[in-house]
Amino acid sequence: MPHPVKPFNAFIIMLRKIAYILVFSFITAYLLAAITAFNKKPAAAACTGIELVIKDTAYAGFVTLKEISAILTKKQLNPVGKDMGAIRTGELEEALATQPLIDRVECYKTPSCKICVEVTQRIPILHVINDRGENYYLDNKGTVMPSDARCTALVPLATGSIDKTYAVSSLYPFALFLQQDPFWKAQTEQIHVLPDHTVELVPRVGDHIVYLGKPEDYGRKLDRVKIFYRKALNKVGWNKYGRINVEFGNQIICTKRE
Repeated sequence: MPHPVKPFNAFIIMLRKIAYILVFSFITAYLLAAITAFNKKPAAAACTGIELVIKDTAYAGFVTLKEISAILTKKQLNPVGKDMGAIRTGELEEALATQPLIDRVECYKTPSCKICVEVTQRIPILHVINDRGENYYLDNKGTVMPSDARCTALVPLATGSIDKTYAVSSLYPFALFLQQDPFWKAQTEQIHVLPDHTVELVPRVGDHIVYLGKPEDYGRKLDRVKIFYRKALNKVGWNKYGRINVEFGNQIICTKRE
């Protein structure tokens, strides 16, 4: 015959059952709360600002945060204060790509609820105002930029008989050379193109004109001018000659000022 369960043992068994029920109920409640919290949509987070990153930092300052904000505001796309989930970064990129000084732009959201705008700028290297009144810039990739680019860079001015084909094919590589040479970048104020497409250079220092002829082999031509500056003009004065001609070979033809 089975032994009868003692009252004390029965009490212990009942406590264990109650404990199991309580633990099971607690775990169930915890899991339900966790699942509910996990599935609950977070409160909408508003954009707190715009960060501008200029990738080509050597030329920082052409594109500004103020301009970026103004463009987005004008197109009713300024993200500040808007729900981060509702902001479409592709729309921001399309709007900002219309800025004349922006070459490439990428927008993305940051964990701190901001929109980061990464920009690669178009760097103007020549300002063209031809004899027909056309007014535009050439950038460092040989692309024509509109005059309303509001460029603040100090770049040479090109004047005279210039059409856009000549500007891109002949003046662009010349301007690129000048921009990459520290001495001539600082010394060149104006490039004047004559009707036969030969070129005169107007320097910033010295009251004279440097005649190069066709815009070719300008590296060697301008090297001769630098040597002439150092060996001659430093001794006789920078205003003695009105014209310095380095068109031909290894010679320099100077015309005295009247």
